[in-house]
Amino acid sequence: MTEYGRGPGPEPWHPEDPQYGDQGWTGHEAQQGQMPYVGGPQQYQQEPQPQQVYYTQQQGQDQYSQAQQMQYQQQMPYPQQVQQHPQQHAQQPQQPQAYGDQGQVWDTGQHQVWDTGQGQYAAVPQAADPYAGADPYAQQQASGYPGEAPDLYGTPEAFPPPRPPSMRHLQTEEPWQEEEDAAADSFLAGGSGGDDGDDDGDDGGRDGRRPGRSGGKPKKRSGMACLIAAVVIIGVVGGGGYYGYSYLKDKFSAAEDFAGEGTGSVTVDIPKGAGTGEMGRILKAAGVVKSAGAFVAAAAANPKGNAIQAGSYTMKERMSAKAAVALMVNGAGMNAMDVIPGWRNVQVYEAIDQRLKLSPGTTKSVAAKEAKNLGLPDWANTNKDIKDPLEGFLYPARYDLGKDVTPQSLLKQMVGKANEAYGNADLKGQASKLGLNNPLQLVTVASLVQAEGKYQHDFDKISRVVYNRLKPGNTETYGLLDFDSTINYIKGQSTLDVGSVNDLRKLDDPYNTYKIKGLPAGPIGNPGPDALKSALNPEPGPWYYFVSVNEDKTLFAVTNDEHNRNREEYEKERGR
Repeated sequence: MTEYGRGPGPEPWHPEDPQYGDQGWTGHEAQQGQMPYVGGPQQYQQEPQPQQVYYTQQQGQDQYSQAQQMQYQQQMPYPQQVQQHPQQHAQQPQQPQAYGDQGQVWDTGQHQVWDTGQGQYAAVPQAADPYAGADPYAQQQASGYPGEAPDLYGTPEAFPPPRPPSMRHLQTEEPWQEEEDAAADSFLAGGSGGDDGDDDGDDGGRDGRRPGRSGGKPKKRSGMACLIAAVVIIGVVGGGGYYGYSYLKDKFSAAEDFAGEGTGSVTVDIPKGAGTGEMGRILKAAGVVKSAGAFVAAAAANPKGNAIQAGSYTMKERMSAKAAVALMVNGAGMNAMDVIPGWRNVQVYEAIDQRLKLSPGTTKSVAAKEAKNLGLPDWANTNKDIKDPLEGFLYPARYDLGKDVTPQSLLKQMVGKANEAYGNADLKGQASKLGLNNPLQLVTVASLVQAEGKYQHDFDKISRVVYNRLKPGNTETYGLLDFDSTINYIKGQSTLDVGSVNDLRKLDDPYNTYKIKGLPAGPIGNPGPDALKSALNPEPGPWYYFVSVNEDKTLFAVTNDEHNRNREEYEKERGR
């Protein structure tokens, strides 16, 4: 069969060839058999006859590109300029397109060949197409010489010639992606990432193509980018590992600690309400312990570690945490003063003078002058015969002796603690229930229990003895307490040999319970919390007498005869 002018290439050149490649691969739908008519309207499409047409091949241009130009020329419905034929050297009018028996015109790209329908061909000059001989992708005109067309792809600036669909390959990398990768590589490698081009100075790239056009091999990633990524990864992993190690070390390893009892001397103030953690940080800042963690661990290991009180402590530097806790628990290192339960006011005044290094009698003088300004309750000092209005209100506890402490500030702290304790015990409400006239008498009872009872486990029964003796109708003591502790208070002494009963009844003093009925004018000391509790809750019983034989044995009696037998046992115990 006829090949419709098939050339030596792998695809037919003629646009009407049924085997003509991918119709429309250039982006336009192929129009077969259509020929623009110069100077007049387009007639109609005529079916091509199977006749062979001779053509002239341009130099430096393959058949496929010529066929493409023909197709492009057929699709251009613009008036064409007359192209000079090299043999005529003159413009000739274009012959009208024949149809029917007159034949048809074939366009070979440079000449129109007139088909007469009888096998004869006449070359008719074709009006010059301004786009004839030109690559539709190249922006330059084709050569005007017949039989020869310029090489439109020979310059470095030109685009590569188009390929037929069967010879196209899948583009593996988009131009924009290649440009972005190249810019990233240039930036990571220290380049500007701008329009400087490649190292060889060729703006078109190493392969002679314009920048941003794909088709070459993708550029390799910069080694500097890999190095930076590796450094970042190592930094992240290394930093995380370091902090993780530090966390585990702090959590599970033993805290740093000094060894030994320390040297030198340093004063440390522990505020009220501080926990062991805060204490440890304060001690570490003062150079006493090496770490707060070691102090917390030592306090947890000590049974009395949670009993460390606030106050000022005189400690040593570079102590082991265990030694620091032991010193603070025992109170030996605390710069404070303890008021012992049962102490009389005169004992408290002397202790303050000694601890603050004041002249003897200084604190007693301040107490006498400032008693009304120290915060006593309104029910205190209700008896004109009270020797010291502060007696019973200097509450037994440990008091801080900071650098700014004074006798007045200490006394005020003690009265404040007494008000707190007595208020919590509701002395006003409990006094009437116990048959007492006022809360001050209840404090007085507690002071007597504290003074008469040598041992705490006897306080409840001793409290009952006091209340039984205070009953007016009792026939054992007839309302007299007969307590030696009141004689010792009067005389400012502490002894068991206070004298004979006959001599004691002659002593005229509002605190002499051998002479007056009922309670003394005021408390005879400062009762502690245990004595106060027993005064509020006496143990029920009929006892009027008691004698302490030893620490584990106190004998109570209801009658005087029974009491005398108990005294004999007491005398034997003492070795008399």
